[in-house]
Amino acid sequence: MMQETARDAREPIARIVQAIRERQRFVLSSHARPDGDSIGAQLALAHALERLGKTVRIVNHDEPPPSLQSIPGAETIDVAGAVTGQYDAAIILECSSLDRTEVAGLDRYFLVNIDHHAGNRLYGALNWYDPSAAACAEMVYDLVAALGVPLTPPIAVPLYAGILTDTGSFRHANITRRTFDICSHVAASGVDVAGVAAGIYQSGTIGRLRLTAALVDTMRLEARDRIALLHVDDALLRDTGCPPDDMDGLINLPLSAREVQAVIMIKTLDGTTRVSLRSKGEVDVRSVAASFGGGGHRNAAGFSIDEGPEAESRIVAAVAAAVESAAGGPAAASESPTASGPTPA
Repeated sequence: MMQETARDAREPIARIVQAIRERQRFVLSSHARPDGDSIGAQLALAHALERLGKTVRIVNHDEPPPSLQSIPGAETIDVAGAVTGQYDAAIILECSSLDRTEVAGLDRYFLVNIDHHAGNRLYGALNWYDPSAAACAEMVYDLVAALGVPLTPPIAVPLYAGILTDTGSFRHANITRRTFDICSHVAASGVDVAGVAAGIYQSGTIGRLRLTAALVDTMRLEARDRIALLHVDDALLRDTGCPPDDMDGLINLPLSAREVQAVIMIKTLDGTTRVSLRSKGEVDVRSVAASFGGGGHRNAAGFSIDEGPEAESRIVAAVAAAVESAAGGPAAASESPTASGPTPA
């Protein structure tokens, strides 16, 4: 029995289904530096459209990271900074604003925006925004069903990969009954769910293993050990031999400690600084990221900064305030940090 779609989602789904049936050539895209949900949602929808006889091309600004290249179809994704050619529509998945794709030319087409990130700018000619979805892959599942396309393994595997990764392996607070209902249908379609997880989480390089050790060794703890601070730069990647695209998921390591409620990872690579945030439970790091011009989810968010090391104290203070807010107490940003090792230069 298929899961019932939320009533307020039926109208946007119906409009998207109509737009798809009226068009033949599609380009799909998602945010730069793709994660499991963006890759999974795109691949699943692409397979569904192809089952309907549509012409489909996926264009992303960056390659899938090594941990996601085991997802069937990942090798078909084109990497480019711009899209040219004749398409009847561009479907943008898991992307709160069009500029986050970092792919030029998408605005020339009829835009369909499908996303679950808080703060979506509703930039499409058609917009389906559902912040209650644990992953964009959940929304694609509903769309595939509405299109009347059966849930075959080439569709179900990327859907499961998207849900698995965007829920932090079913640990984030965004999980609902709907999440497990969908995964039950995925498993019933014949997908080896354990094999999918192994392909994602057990395919790292030796360099990644060395980087893991280095991050733990140089980790700093703040706010009475409730915040872990990690640094990555070009020199550390060079010394450990870890490829820049093989760091996915390492930020979650400190959350295995009971005391740690949030993690800040500051990555300065090729002259660009990006900050990733992760948290447990009610600690809202999305609001922190938004205050710095970024976005994401309550337990997983990020942003870019142009400032140097002086921004670090402001970031720590903001995350400390979020931790204290979740605990119902005053912010402890002024507390002295404890250190488990030196901070990399």
